[in-house]
Amino acid sequence: MTDDDHIPETDPALALTFFQRHHPFDLLPPDEQHRLAQDARLEEHPDGDRLFGVGDTVQALYVVERGAIDLASEEGMLISRCLPGEVCGARSLLRGGVAQLTATVSERARLLVLPAAVFHDLRERFPAFLAYFDSLRDAGRRTAAMPAEGSIGEIATALRDLMTPDPVIVTAELPVREAARVMSERSISCLLVGTPERLEGILTTGDLTARVLAEARDPASPVGSVMTRDPRTLPPEACLFDALLVMSGSAIGHLPIVEDGRPVGIVTRTNLVRRQSLTAAALVSDIARHDRIEDLAAVVARVPRLLAQLVGVGVEAWKIGHLVTSVTDALTRRLIELALAKLGPAPVPFLWLACGSQGRREQTGVSDQDNCLILDDSFDPDRHDAWFEAFAREVSDGLDACGYYYCPGDMMATNPRWRQKASVWRDYFAGWIARPDPMAQMLASVMFDLRPIHGETDLFAGMQSETLEAARKNSIFRAHMTANSLKHTPPLGLFRGFALIRSGEHKDTLDLKLSGVVPIVDLARLYALTGALSPVNTRERLMAAREAKVLSASGADDLLDAYDLISNIRLEHQARQVRDGGKPDNFMAPSTLSALERNHLKDAFGVIKTLQSAIGHGNQMV
Repeated sequence: MTDDDHIPETDPALALTFFQRHHPFDLLPPDEQHRLAQDARLEEHPDGDRLFGVGDTVQALYVVERGAIDLASEEGMLISRCLPGEVCGARSLLRGGVAQLTATVSERARLLVLPAAVFHDLRERFPAFLAYFDSLRDAGRRTAAMPAEGSIGEIATALRDLMTPDPVIVTAELPVREAARVMSERSISCLLVGTPERLEGILTTGDLTARVLAEARDPASPVGSVMTRDPRTLPPEACLFDALLVMSGSAIGHLPIVEDGRPVGIVTRTNLVRRQSLTAAALVSDIARHDRIEDLAAVVARVPRLLAQLVGVGVEAWKIGHLVTSVTDALTRRLIELALAKLGPAPVPFLWLACGSQGRREQTGVSDQDNCLILDDSFDPDRHDAWFEAFAREVSDGLDACGYYYCPGDMMATNPRWRQKASVWRDYFAGWIARPDPMAQMLASVMFDLRPIHGETDLFAGMQSETLEAARKNSIFRAHMTANSLKHTPPLGLFRGFALIRSGEHKDTLDLKLSGVVPIVDLARLYALTGALSPVNTRERLMAAREAKVLSASGADDLLDAYDLISNIRLEHQARQVRDGGKPDNFMAPSTLSALERNHLKDAFGVIKTLQSAIGHGNQMV
């Protein structure tokens, strides 16, 4: 760039107007916006001008006032485009000032340039400004500070997620006899009194006993004469701890929830008991007590509510995945115990394993079943397979009846192919590695996520280490797995917009699983195979790859942050669906996110695209 190409502007009014209208600068106090307008340097850059390249030291934050800047990987792949109102260079400044991408002007641009010192000063002094830029970077770091399930996070549950919604409301003129009939027919212990727009009082079974029966009142008396007027209430945004304080301090068992004067719910002691029963530990305990499939299904049916409440108290996605999967593991083990009780002892030692999301401990509110059996080499198909076929059917049918639907690809122990002795399994893995055709890649992608659930774990321990070592040494197999890991790409359009599903039932949505989580799962698996690393969980694989230097520290941190952010958004989407009475899925409309969340989601997709570009060009250590 020459001096003629660089045209300085000196109009602070232009910069001030821009900062007042664009996020996150609009979060700053007015006097700070004025100071920023004075400090900012306005520059014009022609097409093709390079602001910085990979490995360069980034010394400023570039804010696009007009034009566009393209961000490309070291291999030349376009990762994203910064348009008016967006910033360029923030990620590099947050990573020690070293650029991970190349920034090139693609459309003659006018930029507001803020020195790095100004950028960091604003982050230090203004929490809202800090939160905007640090949301993605710190997503993976916050997990260590999360409270354990059942502790502080538990009592922080919002009453909106705990209350019984749509309470029964009667008028003050209703006869007490009719009120008692309503309570009996609906099997409830209280009625709210008033209108849907205004709460006047509450009538409980205790009021009927103390104020009607004990005082021999006429059952035709109006409810208003015996109700508790102006009862204590809380808003839906209050937390479980607030409700416990009010109910214990006032010795009451029913607490109306009121929003803008309107009664919207009720919290009772029963709600509090049920709240305690919704912990993962309680679900696991309940599973161990039941023998009937219908009872087990009723326990598992509480999992979506558990997921919604864990999301509601801020538990991170990785921990929710572990908790939800622990319920599936417990159910699988209970079904195995019941099958053994029904069929008798197994004819030879066996090991039941889970693969897919259960194997990785990453289940959410939507899961099928993926499982297999490894049998001792003394297994004789003619003598033993009838028993194992019946055994696998008992367990898989039970999982399906409890909501874990049959695998569409038939990767279950009910399929004879996935119910084999250990030597056959060794041949499977050896064949996939030696002859990595597309089918072998697909099968390996699933089976490399195996995790023992019940049985003789020695049947798998040696096999896993042998297979990982063979995969590490076979460069052709790893090349095929690399190609396979690039099949799922993040949904970013050319101009940094989202590439939405174009037709069908989920038109105009993003598939947060297939296009968001799965690409990172595939990358993490590839890094694990490259380093012969034993972890199966995606986050644990990325951390192990960082420690083994299979993946650079900055690359691992970026992927961990992106994975956490996408996973959290995915679970928040599912939690909203559960709270609204629907079934959770993975298809989210971007319009349900704030502008801030959409920007960070695009950043996360950009991270994936950058890492995919790197390994696609043979550069894994990014």
